[in-house]
Amino acid sequence: MKFITPQRLNPGDTVAVISPSAGLPNLFPHIFNYGISVLQEEFNLKVKEMGTARAANERLYNNPKQRAEDLNQAFADPNIKGIFCSIGGDDAIRILPYLDLELILRNPKIVIGSSDNTTFLAYLNQLGLVTFYGPTVMAGISQLRNLDPSYKKHVTDLLFQPHNEYEYHPFDYWSQGYPDWSYTDNVGKINEEKQNTERWKWLQGYGIKKGRLFGGNIEVFEMMKGTKYFPKVEFFDDKVLFLENGEGTTTVNHIKRILRSYGVQGILSRIQGLIFGRARDYSPQEKEQLDNTITSVIQKEFEQYDLPIITNFDMGHTDPMSIIPLGISVEVNSEDQQITLMEPSVS
Repeated sequence: MKFITPQRLNPGDTVAVISPSAGLPNLFPHIFNYGISVLQEEFNLKVKEMGTARAANERLYNNPKQRAEDLNQAFADPNIKGIFCSIGGDDAIRILPYLDLELILRNPKIVIGSSDNTTFLAYLNQLGLVTFYGPTVMAGISQLRNLDPSYKKHVTDLLFQPHNEYEYHPFDYWSQGYPDWSYTDNVGKINEEKQNTERWKWLQGYGIKKGRLFGGNIEVFEMMKGTKYFPKVEFFDDKVLFLENGEGTTTVNHIKRILRSYGVQGILSRIQGLIFGRARDYSPQEKEQLDNTITSVIQKEFEQYDLPIITNFDMGHTDPMSIIPLGISVEVNSEDQQITLMEPSVS
């Protein structure tokens, strides 16, 4: 498959903000507003809020077609150069039947989100569009000023400045969760009590593997399984699969069963690497148990001894959150423990 790489963002561009899942901008407008101000002031972007961006949860839940129309209109508008999701949620899968796929593919542009946004990011990528798994306006963008300055550079490198090659590096520290969003004093803040300097873990792998990035939230993929929106097994050929779990909602045993399912489908024998994001709200003991479980399933049950496995990667429901471009070629070097994009993420 030939993937369509969207054009980069430039200072002064207009980006759309959508709420394809939960209505948290309506519940916590101060967090949402601050994220908008970060896009405007830190990246010099103009922001257009689509019709349901601030809609209440009940309206969003009752109107998946309206949510989809916002996404369709954002792609159709030639003045909009990129699309940011406000936050995740749990039912974005319901917008998929209403997406205007021909319109979207005729008007490729950056679309970025995470968690429940996996549904349409993964589906559009299967159709050939490079999409971006990364921070949302309320979770990641809103906190940018309280993260290391290297994170702003990372966002700029992936979305604004095409690089022929781009090497990922672990961030010096990360945090999980936020102070109570009900209090306006917590605008833009990270959870300083839950900071950590724990780096990536390379569990196994030999030599250099190459493939194209694909993945998202492991729980959302479970919702997609059995539908026409989940990839056919052949799609996983030569992919580097990345997965992350939500806020402590997926136990180690559940992840074991999901991986076993991937193995039985033949997915694990087709991919060129497996990257796991940080397990949110796991204790150190649970993280060790997760690493041992992943290795055990892949080695003992499916005899994939050479498959590179990296865990605790800066991706998922912790901050800073690396931006992962689905469909872009990547090199996983187990000898030097490097992960490098081998082509520009934007054109």
